Amino acid sequence: MALIEMLGFGPQGWGGVLLLAALMTVALTLAALAVGAVLGALVAAAKLSRFRTLRVIGDIYTTVFRGVPELLVIYLFYFGGSTLVTTVGQWFGAEGFVGVPPFVVGALAVGMISGAYQAEVYRAAVLAVSRGELEAARSIGMPTLTMARRILIPQVLRFALPGIGNVWQLSLKDSALISVTGLAELLRTSQVAAGSTHQYFTFFMVGGALYLLMTSISNRVFNHAEARVGRSFKRNFARN
Repeated sequence: MALIEMLGFGPQGWGGVLLLAALMTVALTLAALAVGAVLGALVAAAKLSRFRTLRVIGDIYTTVFRGVPELLVIYLFYFGGSTLVTTVGQWFGAEGFVGVPPFVVGALAVGMISGAYQAEVYRAAVLAVSRGELEAARSIGMPTLTMARRILIPQVLRFALPGIGNVWQLSLKDSALISVTGLAELLRTSQVAAGSTHQYFTFFMVGGALYLLMTSISNRVFNHAEARVGRSFKRNFARN
């Protein structure tokens, strides 16, 4: 089979399947980033809390999920989650093994890992906000929610954006590990295509090129967002 035909969009081509797998990878990474954003914000708040118990819990979370190999976390979520669901199902009369959806497992596992890194990004961003601005807001009697909405959150997002871009790239690469669950993301699809055609070098190179394309587009998006946020703060500073 000719290379163009093999990578094309015809009945025997793998082009369309690979593009769908790339979209699956992006969707999985977006879901994981959203899960990580929620967890990261909660953990960052815990680590900045004045309560020692919450700080310890936050430290344990970030230490565990940044220190344990990502593949091990995915295995624990997939096989451990399936075992748990099977056990609960048997309590209610279900028979046989009950698996968990690979996409959900992937989003949760990568999201938990992403959350550990995002927590440190948000914590550093909060600490970077000028204490003087917050004290000035309190001195004029600004309500806490208003201060958070108008001063704290916009600056935290500004300072956190470069770090979030790095976490996105990390999650995008970690999504390849979800191939062990059988989810048809980009790496898994590249493996299937390579095994079916025995063109291992070709399809792994194509898969790598698609990963590079996604990371390049991601870099452009985050760079544009950083530049836009920077211009917005400059305009606000000039008005003041």
